[in-house]
Amino acid sequence: MTSVIAQAAPAAGQAANPLLTFLPLIVLFGVMYFLMIRPQMKRQKEHRQMVSALAKGDEVVTNGGIAGRVEEVGEAFLTVEIAPNVKVRVQKGSISQVLPKGSLKAS
Repeated sequence: MTSVIAQAAPAAGQAANPLLTFLPLIVLFGVMYFLMIRPQMKRQKEHRQMVSALAKGDEVVTNGGIAGRVEEVGEAFLTVEIAPNVKVRVQKGSISQVLPKGSLKAS
C-alpha cells in the first residue's frame, strides 16, 4: 500500500498593493466630486449671496413662478407685491431669481 502525503498549496504570489486595489474607487469619488458635488455647492453659494443681497424695490420670481416687487425685507421672509395692493409673504429661500429692473412693467 502506498502512502499519500498531502502537500501544502503553492503560494498564491504576493498580495496586490492596497493603493492599487482602491484606486478605481478613489478615482470614481474624484469624478463624482467634480461633476456633481462641487457644482451644486457653487450654485448654493450663489443663491445664498443673491438672497442676502435682496433689497426693497428688487423684482423677483419665486420658485412657484410668482413674479413681483420686493416691498419689505425681513430676517427670514420677504413681502412681495404681485399686483397693485396685493402683497404676499414668502420665505427668502423661495426666491429663484432676481429680474432686471423694469421687467415687470414690460410684461
